[in-house]
Amino acid sequence: MAEGALAVEIVGRYPVSPPPNTVPPTSLPLTFFDIPWLFFSPTQPLFFYDYPYPTSHFLSTALPPLIHSLSLTLRHFFALVATLVCPPHSSNPPFIVYDRSNFVSLVVAQSTADFHHLYSNHQRCVNDFYPLIPPLPSGEQEETQTLLLAAQITIFSNVGVCIGFAYRNVVADGRSFNSFIKTWASLFRDPSSCSINSSLLPFYDRTSIFLNQLSKRRSSTSMVIGVSDSDLDSAMVRATFLMCPDDMEKIKGWIVGRCKVKNMDQPPRLTPSNLTWAYVWVCLIKSHEKVNGKLTGTNPSYFGFNAGGTTRLGYPVHAAYIGNLHWLQQMLSGTELRTSAKHFWKGQKTGYQYGGVKDLGEAFLEGAENWISERGVFYGSDSEPHVMTDFGWGKARKIEEISMDNAKGKAVWFTQSRDVKGGIEVGLALPKPKMDAFTCFFTQLLPHH
Repeated sequence: MAEGALAVEIVGRYPVSPPPNTVPPTSLPLTFFDIPWLFFSPTQPLFFYDYPYPTSHFLSTALPPLIHSLSLTLRHFFALVATLVCPPHSSNPPFIVYDRSNFVSLVVAQSTADFHHLYSNHQRCVNDFYPLIPPLPSGEQEETQTLLLAAQITIFSNVGVCIGFAYRNVVADGRSFNSFIKTWASLFRDPSSCSINSSLLPFYDRTSIFLNQLSKRRSSTSMVIGVSDSDLDSAMVRATFLMCPDDMEKIKGWIVGRCKVKNMDQPPRLTPSNLTWAYVWVCLIKSHEKVNGKLTGTNPSYFGFNAGGTTRLGYPVHAAYIGNLHWLQQMLSGTELRTSAKHFWKGQKTGYQYGGVKDLGEAFLEGAENWISERGVFYGSDSEPHVMTDFGWGKARKIEEISMDNAKGKAVWFTQSRDVKGGIEVGLALPKPKMDAFTCFFTQLLPHH
């Protein structure tokens, strides 16, 4: 446990598998969309829920049906309980394999830490969150086998619970994981139901998106990486910022007015997401330059975002497909934002270009042969409405994405606001000096009517 981290006490460890004889042994190849995610460390979302009952009540009342409903869910989402196999010293590509002996490790813990502090928006030390994340170790067999999912429930007696996950994106993107957790919550809320709506049943046919470019992969033995605890910067802090609809309207009005002054066409998609992307990008660049100095051509910072391929492959893909259909699109370099007077306008240009993501079409795969070899610094996002996932305790009080700490200040988490209709929450983990600067710019740069 990192120095200064909150204390947790392990109450139990539970191996959870699909019900016996419900899933046959299965092997799934990786598609071209899956392969690049081998280079990324696991995604680690934390869901904070109110639960005003003692630990004993949770263990006797909530835990048994949680385990049972998780087992039922894994029957359908068996890929998450599988392992990633990377044959050593071989040109054979990695693949996902499910065996009846596989299980998901569910850790149950309790803590006396300040639950409200953890889900607040103000600055908090990143170390406070690591004990809430389940371990996701790699196997040590002849063929390197890597677990794909682990879960942990931490009980804060009489206050709340935190459900934490660690999962590898190589098996599922945010869309797929969102389906998994919503299915688990649905089966938990309705114990009498042993099945899910047929329209939500996961679809595993990889031939529908398999691409020939797999032959361009790198050696499988060097693909799977992660970030160890020793790589994390304990001096970083975590904070959440809220972009309200009124703020978005101010930015939109500024852009429209600027277009008129410069006799330019108005960007066609000044959506809430685009406006938020642009504004946060500007604040990040300015805070970086305040702390680290001006960006240069030898020290660029790239803006990127998740672009979905569901509707951009030129043929239909099943809506419940389990796997990856997203990749990162790179837009402007931070070196294009060096002049202070141009910061905001250039940032809006970034948002404008981001708005064009819906028009990517066939360009979605443009340059795909270099996706693996040219991984740049990017700002990721996840706008899936995870906060609406309800286990019967109400909407999640807060969701934190811990894996962005591994990016050392180079990732951003976006999600819909729980309490402000139309609002977007922006989560960051930055070194404290940079977070202080970002906080200042986020407040001061908004246009004033």
